[in-house]
Amino acid sequence: MDELQRLIWEGENDSVDFKQRVTKPEKIARTIVSFANTRGGVILVGVKDNGYVIGIDPEEEKHTLQLAADFYCDPPVTLQYEEVEQDDRVVLKVTVPESARKPHFAKLKDDDWRGYVRVNDTSVQTSKMVNKALQQAPEPFEPLPLNRHEEAVLAYLRLHPRITLRQFMKLANLSERRAYRTLVKLVIHGYLLLHDKEKEDFYTLV
Repeated sequence: MDELQRLIWEGENDSVDFKQRVTKPEKIARTIVSFANTRGGVILVGVKDNGYVIGIDPEEEKHTLQLAADFYCDPPVTLQYEEVEQDDRVVLKVTVPESARKPHFAKLKDDDWRGYVRVNDTSVQTSKMVNKALQQAPEPFEPLPLNRHEEAVLAYLRLHPRITLRQFMKLANLSERRAYRTLVKLVIHGYLLLHDKEKEDFYTLV
């Protein structure tokens, strides 16, 4: 099994996204930004959600992708392209590296820029708190396994429906910044869901 077949077989996840076509730069910019803000990823253009390869004209797709990366992402994101043939059809493999210039924002419309991170197979909009934590992060997110503070919040949430930043600071006896970093890492790695539509942000288990 070659790499393209393996990626398709494994399906969409926190580091792989399928696109039949790329027609709207403002839409694909969200996916690009979410990978750059998280651990990087691959977009396979010319592949349906169910993994069926339909093929594309790579030059046309590259044009829209480059437009998105250069003008709909702030700061701009560097993309790497590779054309891969499968059953006489061309799939464009677009690699988005994890960025050292986080956070990146995607342009939805004029004067409306929003941050995204990748959680499982979805680009999730971030809150101001998450953007701040991404900006403060001096290095890429450390790999798992989880440390005792991360285990503590997961253990708490197995017994309680939700937790806020303040509750976690008290529970783990952490500074606000360290508590931020811990919760953001757990969101990005798919352990927690961030709920930021109410008066105070809170977190639940995925």
